Amino acid sequence: MNETTELQIQGHGLFPTPVALAELPDSGRLNTGLRTTIEARMATRPSTSHSNLGGWQSSWDLADWGGDCASEVLEQAKSMATRMTCDREGQTVVVDWRMNAWANVNGTGHGNEFHTHPGSFWSGTYYVDDGGIGEDPGLGGEFEIQDPRGVAPAMYAPRLAINAPGGLAMGSSETIPPKAGRILMFPSWLSHAVRPYTGTRQRISIAFNLSV
Repeated sequence: MNETTELQIQGHGLFPTPVALAELPDSGRLNTGLRTTIEARMATRPSTSHSNLGGWQSSWDLADWGGDCASEVLEQAKSMATRMTCDREGQTVVVDWRMNAWANVNGTGHGNEFHTHPGSFWSGTYYVDDGGIGEDPGLGGEFEIQDPRGVAPAMYAPRLAINAPGGLAMGSSETIPPKAGRILMFPSWLSHAVRPYTGTRQRISIAFNLSV
């Protein structure tokens, strides 16, 4: 009689989509300075309009007017990008990053529609004030990422998913909650949005693009 043995399966997570999070040291000092600078800018400049659904968005020259605190945050972003980038052989590479950055201030009901950042390699966000979401996640304002593999699997069999890391979100989206002092970085081609914020405070963030 032949014994039945269970098939040994080797899974490989190919084509990963890296999303990096880091908590910046001394963020309290940075956020106090950034809030003062951004609120002063908002009081004297009209909002631009790109993906934002309500709220105020600055021009893309934050590095020119953001002061020392903005410079510290943007240098940390460049450092993160360098650590997450290599050449095609997997070796460390030094990149002379070019950057544009801007500030966002959202109030009740404000968010951002799904979009990408063409012409850049890395993009990211730094949270100056999460609007109280850190204490009450029910206030919304989450960073939402669409599955880059598309919606077809979920449309065909919406009750099924893949039993592997990242498989449960197949064909849908993932969310990351904002937190004051947190920096978030992702590939610029990744489609993303910001869900509406339902709190009553100002939700303040910095966004940036890194290109070569």
